[in-house]
Amino acid sequence: MTACAFESATADGSEWATRPGCVITADGSYAARLAHRGGSWYPERWTLDGPEPYAVPLPGNQPEEPGTEVQPLTDGRVLIHRPVGGRHLFSLLYPTGPGTGELPLGAVDGSLGGVRLRLLPPAPTGDRACALAVGPRSTTVWLVAGGTNGPERLAELPGRCSGGVWLDRSGRMLALDRALDDGPTKTVVVDLGRGGAVSPLLQITDGSTDRLLLADPDSGLLLIRSDAPSPGRERLGWGVLGSTLPVRFPGCLDLDSPMTPFAIQPGQLLAPESCAVAFRVDGPAGSWLAVWRPAHRRARHLPAPQGWLAGAGLWTREGVLRLPFATGAVRCGVARLEPAVTASGPSARQPEQEREPEHGQCREMEAEGKTESEGDAETEGKAAQESVRPVPLQEAPLQQPPPVSPRPRKVPASSGITLRRTLTWPRPDTAAAPHPGMPTPHPGVSIPQPGTPVTHPGAPVTTTQLPLTTPTAPAPAGTLPSPPAPSDTANIATPAPAVTAAR
Repeated sequence: MTACAFESATADGSEWATRPGCVITADGSYAARLAHRGGSWYPERWTLDGPEPYAVPLPGNQPEEPGTEVQPLTDGRVLIHRPVGGRHLFSLLYPTGPGTGELPLGAVDGSLGGVRLRLLPPAPTGDRACALAVGPRSTTVWLVAGGTNGPERLAELPGRCSGGVWLDRSGRMLALDRALDDGPTKTVVVDLGRGGAVSPLLQITDGSTDRLLLADPDSGLLLIRSDAPSPGRERLGWGVLGSTLPVRFPGCLDLDSPMTPFAIQPGQLLAPESCAVAFRVDGPAGSWLAVWRPAHRRARHLPAPQGWLAGAGLWTREGVLRLPFATGAVRCGVARLEPAVTASGPSARQPEQEREPEHGQCREMEAEGKTESEGDAETEGKAAQESVRPVPLQEAPLQQPPPVSPRPRKVPASSGITLRRTLTWPRPDTAAAPHPGMPTPHPGVSIPQPGTPVTHPGAPVTTTQLPLTTPTAPAPAGTLPSPPAPSDTANIATPAPAVTAAR
């Protein structure tokens, strides 16, 4: 599963992102949030991998502050980060019968130089947690849970960094959005397995602000925010890690309301254009959902379930979007939504296929998302199709011809016979020995040879030549599409060898 990730920056360009309503482990087994009841805040752990979700409160000796961060581990414990007097304290919480057990892990001193510290998204391995400490001139990556002796310094790099996206399943390659002095923000990769070696990842133009919002290690799909296509105004785009294709900036993702991706469908190996992406859309009337695939030119806008913990959710490999929510009547619930975004073509209108939600419901909004600009109206009908076969990432096409599947060959209806599989006949010069246990054919009944007319009692006499081999499908036809217009595309800088090796 692909769990929610934190955006690199808010829509207005702020470096410190808005936190989601809860944090989910990378495998989707646990979630944690800071709950509020009776005028006080306390940590709460959700179990999501059982028959139905349930919550376990983990209150401490005193109420928590609103700025406290929590993050679940795959062993069921919850990491808590408490800023106290310029220091950052870390502990592991776990249930102990009626009470809460707490294991102190140590502290990171942030009192000097105005250091700001926050937790990074959950590591893919689920057995450790990292934090990002940003100072005036440098940034430090800390291992705050899963080490041998308290918090450990993993890497330090010059510049102010924000964001934080894991690029591999081992938790070694970490992408950060870095700004040097007064220069633009660019995404770099930090190799935590080589002492924090830094290499560039995104550099669309020299003066553009390029941020990485989300990534899927399986397909290599990247969700990007950049002002390269329209200087001064950031837009959402997508690209493929390790590909030579340019970054695309779809018009359906260019809305007046800020859109934040929080989950990508996993398991789509070598097919990034078929991955479903879930967005949180914030407007004057509140927050709602949008679901989109790179192969399509349209985003579906859906209402969020009541009590949705905004910005939190995950996809399953089967394409089901799970959204955690909490209401006054339901303390812990997960709504399941299966959007019909696999239709061929942007104009296909199919009803949403909903599964029975776990204590919640989700229905499609009547309003549609913003479409492509008028300049793309002529190409609207030529939507990208699903891939016929897996292709290497560097050759992943944005468009593919529709798959050509052979139709089953049928004998005329008058005979009442439909060929469903290849028939194997004995060689004409070889007598077919009866199988042990099979009855001897009745005298007068014979097995016809290929090409022999078959006569059925009561039906007209029809001669049919049955094929001896299964028809083969023609090779996929079509060529790679030409590159898009320069105004809507830009190139991803080729990552360093360390990045390529981490795919």
